[in-house]
Amino acid sequence: MKNRIILFFIIGFLTMLASCGTSKSMRHQPDLTQYNATKPTVIKIDDSVFVSGKNSLLKNKQGLWELYAEGDPLEIGLNTGALSDSLLKKQEHIFFSKIQDIVPSKFQQKLLRHFLKWYNRKLYSNVPNEYQTEIFGVSQYTSRDFDNIAPQYQRSLYLHAAHDIGHALQDLALVGCSSFAAWGEKSEDGNLILGRNFDFYVNDAFAENKIVAFINPKEGHKFMMITWPGMIGAVSGMNEKGLTVTINAGKSKIPLIAKTPISILTREILQHAQNISEAIAIAQKRAVFVSESIMVGSAEDNKAVLIEVTPKKMDVYDVPNSDQLFCSNHFQGEELKNDKRNQSQIANSHSEYRLEKMKELFFENPKINPKIASDILRNKEGLNNISLGYGNEKALNQLMAHHGVIFKPATKQVWVSANPYQLGEFVCYNLDTVFKERKTDSIVSFQQVNLDIPKDPFLETVSYKNYRKFRTEDHKIDLYLKNKETISPEFIHNYQSLNPDYWVVYYKAGLYFYQKKQYQLSQSNFEKALTKEVTTVPDKAVLEKYLKKIKRKLQ
Repeated sequence: MKNRIILFFIIGFLTMLASCGTSKSMRHQPDLTQYNATKPTVIKIDDSVFVSGKNSLLKNKQGLWELYAEGDPLEIGLNTGALSDSLLKKQEHIFFSKIQDIVPSKFQQKLLRHFLKWYNRKLYSNVPNEYQTEIFGVSQYTSRDFDNIAPQYQRSLYLHAAHDIGHALQDLALVGCSSFAAWGEKSEDGNLILGRNFDFYVNDAFAENKIVAFINPKEGHKFMMITWPGMIGAVSGMNEKGLTVTINAGKSKIPLIAKTPISILTREILQHAQNISEAIAIAQKRAVFVSESIMVGSAEDNKAVLIEVTPKKMDVYDVPNSDQLFCSNHFQGEELKNDKRNQSQIANSHSEYRLEKMKELFFENPKINPKIASDILRNKEGLNNISLGYGNEKALNQLMAHHGVIFKPATKQVWVSANPYQLGEFVCYNLDTVFKERKTDSIVSFQQVNLDIPKDPFLETVSYKNYRKFRTEDHKIDLYLKNKETISPEFIHNYQSLNPDYWVVYYKAGLYFYQKKQYQLSQSNFEKALTKEVTTVPDKAVLEKYLKKIKRKLQ
């Protein structure tokens, strides 16, 4: 499944490269005439502190990079690129190494590019100039090692829609994100509180350099967002007015042309809306090309809603007389919930299961506060607390999240998880403090140390250590299966003992014995897998299909 997630992202990027064959898109540059094009001078204090005028990048003790950037779009882009220069180049190398791993054939890549080269011919016309300009600024610091693929600016622009393109073409769930909100009687102090896991996984290296970006633009609201080097779109963020955005992928129909990337739309909402009505108005202006649920929280409204968008429709899911809201990876509003693709998503994926788990945990916790929110985001059990095995995508905590985040819009507080996944400390920031007390003569972490939420005790357990070992052994068994190598009984026993409640360890052992025509051993492992909580209906169908094949072979 995680390889499918990687492939999903990479196919998206390869699709973007297709437009490199379109001469107009290759020649296009944003209009920079009204902006300050002076390249910044970066002072390196040490390996974890970089300064450029009032702009800075600092690595805190939990390993999160804290970026502060201000100015017009070009100034923000140039300063972001200059400050994160080494991180940006490293992130590109991580991404492109995955392209070589997952799609090694240059011939196949070429065929795909030619087949889809017309797809993104008008992408740039669907991205506002201010964000094109910011991307241009960042792109000036990207690696020149990949100029043979596409020029710096086009490459950086296309990366911002890789998620959307892969989502549309593969019709897969890129991530299994879960999010929730509570207010009124359901919140400890009556004010809105939101939590979300961004379960986006490329590999462990991709998530190493998380950036908590604090942006002070000349136009629009000051805001923060959690991102990675080179990414100016918003997947999780809050602005100075207490408006928050998070995104959850839905089921998509394949469109005929690229339009506005979701992360650019949510960035526009974050920067230019201060309440739910303004967020909806911005969403109505933009044409998107994938299906997505955007959870918008608002201090002004003291509530949250879901803006559900598809390439053809938009709906707002706003439960009347409610003080809680949940979102996984399917639509809930009247306009879209009965769509065939959405119904298929509910029936066949793990989206509904995670939604029910959030409801169960809310029932067990009558009043939500930041600590309880972190416990919910870190929860690894299934419904009724059954064991799912570690890494099961039915869990809220799938042990693969790029980040977890908690927002309290009324107080402008945000808690961001440190590595690994959402298990490290949730580091607390206050937007009012960050933007009011920003000084050029003292570069220190923005975090409010006394309000940090401690790391998950699970990190100190034998179970976690075994899970880390399991990840290594799981990669090995994938290679053994791919190359049809012989696996020792000791390896299989150890592999299964590291994560004994996870159905996958028995499924993969069953595949091995099936390859070796040891059908009784294969049968017993497939049957054992079915006694565990299998992630999806299609996964269960695969197991049952193998068992039918084995039954015929043993007759």
